[in-house]
Amino acid sequence: MTDIKEAQRTIPFPHGGIVVLVGPSNSGKTTLLGRLAAEGVLLETEIVSSDAYRTMVGDVEFLDWKGRPREEADIIYHDYQQLSNLAFEAMNTMVSMRSRLGRLTVVDATHLQPEYRRKYMDLAAAYDVPCVAWVLDIPEQTLLARDKDREQPRGRARVKSQYSQFKRSLRGLREEGFDFVYMLKEPEAVQFVRRENPLLADIGAGIDVIGDIHGCYDEMLELLGELGYAADESGLYRHPEGRTLVSVGDVMSRGPKSLDTLSFWKRHCDAGIARMTDSNHGWKIARYLSGRNVTLSHGDEKFAEELGLYAQENGIDAAAALREELRQFLLAAPSHLVMCRDGVRRLVVTHAGIRDEYIGRQSRRIQDFCRYGDTDGTDSTGAPVRREWYTGHESGELIVWGHDPRPYPEVVNNTINIDQGAVFGGSLTAYRYPEQQFVSVKAQRDYALDPDSPLIRWERGRLSPPNLSRLVNGYSVFTDAYGELSVRGDYVKAAIDSVSHFTVPLEELVYIPPTMSPTPAVSADESYLEHPLEAFDYFRSQGVTTMVAEKKHMGSRAVLLLFRDEQAAVSYVGRPTLGTIYTRTGRAFFDRETELQVLARLNADLVQADYFNKYNTELLLLDAEIIPWNLKARELIATQYAHVAEAAELDREQLLHKLQQAEAAGRDVSGWVQEMEAKLHNARVFREAFQQYCWDVSGLDGVRIAPFHTLAHSGQSFFDHSHVWHMEHAGLLAGISPLFMETEYRVISSQADEADVIRWWKDITEDGHEGIVIKPDRFISRNGKHMIQPAIKVRGRKYLHIIYGIDYLQPDNLKRLKQRKTGKKERHALMECALSVESVNRFIRREPLDRVHECVLAALALESDPVDPRL
Repeated sequence: MTDIKEAQRTIPFPHGGIVVLVGPSNSGKTTLLGRLAAEGVLLETEIVSSDAYRTMVGDVEFLDWKGRPREEADIIYHDYQQLSNLAFEAMNTMVSMRSRLGRLTVVDATHLQPEYRRKYMDLAAAYDVPCVAWVLDIPEQTLLARDKDREQPRGRARVKSQYSQFKRSLRGLREEGFDFVYMLKEPEAVQFVRRENPLLADIGAGIDVIGDIHGCYDEMLELLGELGYAADESGLYRHPEGRTLVSVGDVMSRGPKSLDTLSFWKRHCDAGIARMTDSNHGWKIARYLSGRNVTLSHGDEKFAEELGLYAQENGIDAAAALREELRQFLLAAPSHLVMCRDGVRRLVVTHAGIRDEYIGRQSRRIQDFCRYGDTDGTDSTGAPVRREWYTGHESGELIVWGHDPRPYPEVVNNTINIDQGAVFGGSLTAYRYPEQQFVSVKAQRDYALDPDSPLIRWERGRLSPPNLSRLVNGYSVFTDAYGELSVRGDYVKAAIDSVSHFTVPLEELVYIPPTMSPTPAVSADESYLEHPLEAFDYFRSQGVTTMVAEKKHMGSRAVLLLFRDEQAAVSYVGRPTLGTIYTRTGRAFFDRETELQVLARLNADLVQADYFNKYNTELLLLDAEIIPWNLKARELIATQYAHVAEAAELDREQLLHKLQQAEAAGRDVSGWVQEMEAKLHNARVFREAFQQYCWDVSGLDGVRIAPFHTLAHSGQSFFDHSHVWHMEHAGLLAGISPLFMETEYRVISSQADEADVIRWWKDITEDGHEGIVIKPDRFISRNGKHMIQPAIKVRGRKYLHIIYGIDYLQPDNLKRLKQRKTGKKERHALMECALSVESVNRFIRREPLDRVHECVLAALALESDPVDPRL
């Protein structure tokens, strides 16, 4: 408790919390609050008054029992006590609700007994807001004089009794636990000011949040250079755009240059160009510098060693001055920072975590939570058992934190961990906002030399099963291509059910092929539903100058993960295998015996061609189409397409025959005859369309695999390569194994190329092929900041009979179909593409299974979100 005397003359309001007025009747509490409200210092809504609540509850402010007979006075006094109790109950409910919101509330009542004041301190503690006492210490004679002028005087005896009680209560007031106590003997001479919330700051030109530095000073300076900061003439690092540096804390300990790093942050925070939050190591060092008896361990002892060397080199007095400067700096560090834009909370920076209800507030409980996170004791090694506090985050702000080292930035439920264990040989990471970009530099070496460091433990547990509890209610994934993606809990549950019962093992499920959108606009040609012109128009409108058109095979999408040998697979998937082949829903493509045959054949061909040595890789990851269609769709073809085609053709032949008989008999049915001839033609086209994609397969003979994306080798993905490169590499693979086949393609860079592709599309689709896929030159292309469609499929007229029905080309049907909406399909295509790229990159970087799985599960969850299956 701080006791601030009258001479100071200026009293700040807390930005939020409870102000308890203490003083007997007539001490001027209501008058003071009226003055502050009139001056605009205090809002009317921030004042709660016991007198006002008595009126609100019982229609009267005061019941006077003075001068009444005893039997009447007792009844009136009882009624007044009941009214007061209910008024205080209602008033305290209002104080509680306002405290829950972190609002400022000034309570106007006498509060002469400690137990009445305790209620407000308990409320403040429950909601982590400060509780302040304003004590109006007015002479007794002044109180008595004022009482005479009241409309409803309390009476001399009552005023004297209250004054006596007030004086007695002051004796222990300083020990009651108020955050501040202000003694007011002449309230009218005091100035009151509003205090801004020190935890709030404006985003301004942008902020760069840096993870746990731990004395890695050289890496910090390298990272600042990557971020665009440079030292000015005074040695302060400034950004040319005026951006602000923010640290999540733990800038010292463990590493080689703690004093340099901590001094750097103090100078920059003092200059107003940086901010730093409190942290567990910062708090321990602050207590050490304060002379507290603390045990320096976990790298804190290195800070003490540096300070000792500083004293030897610069003298004891200089060291003592430095200790005091750093002590005050660390003790002043806020538990967290709330970065705002246009007055709205956008980003929260904290060291180890924060609960939603703590955001924007400061208390001992919040300070400890932000320093240490949500812990549940220690494990057998003495390490803290951490609860996943972020699973309960629902208030909408993006929370950036550190403290718990992860090999890569981890985005979960709108929270981002940017402690990548620089001091353990990992990386030092910065998160740029509002750009939502990560920038990292690799540590020069492992400074901590901890044989059981968090990064080593992460590697040991890399293939541990994912923690589904943090995903099942919905979560977010941060992707480089698209930014942050949110997945709804109900769709996640469906995806979890799928991977729990039907898919290949999670370790091998590293990529889900994204869905593909048709053209955003339907064909302007009245004879077509889809046409290449609309795809060209879309990409041209997005600034794409070079496109690639690839023949679309009518087969089944498949992912092939192929290893050099069985032992090479162990470090990637945890078991010896030559690989796995699965569908775009994650299920095994072949039965086990056939899969082993295909894997053995492909491996033999690749090894014989020295592929793995030539490309210095342990694996080959392919996105492909496996044909014929009936390999996976045999039942669908038999039960749906074949029967429909057979029944439609037979029915229409009979109707046509009867119509022709009627026409021969002189009936005027020529229009009907023509209509039925067209419908019979449609039925035959429908039958021919699906039969085009089916043929008998005996063993591996007849099976063909058409790769169109070579996704990755060990240590490298190929999303930055052009589609022409992917097509050329597919041709190379086709020359290695007869199971692989090339895909025909065209490059489009002019109107003549477009006309050539249209002719080619018409020729192959009229010949029965499905259609083509048109892509921008690069796998991931953007129009400014926005990702554009990675591929657009354009299907042929014949093939679309399978999708939209036998008679879809009839004018009325085609007109109706041209009203289709593709917006949701387009969004899914973009998001699934970003997730698939992210999952492969994480797999190739050998990130934990949990990190890869969250991308795969999100892609499968999006597939659970219903979209028109014909698109």
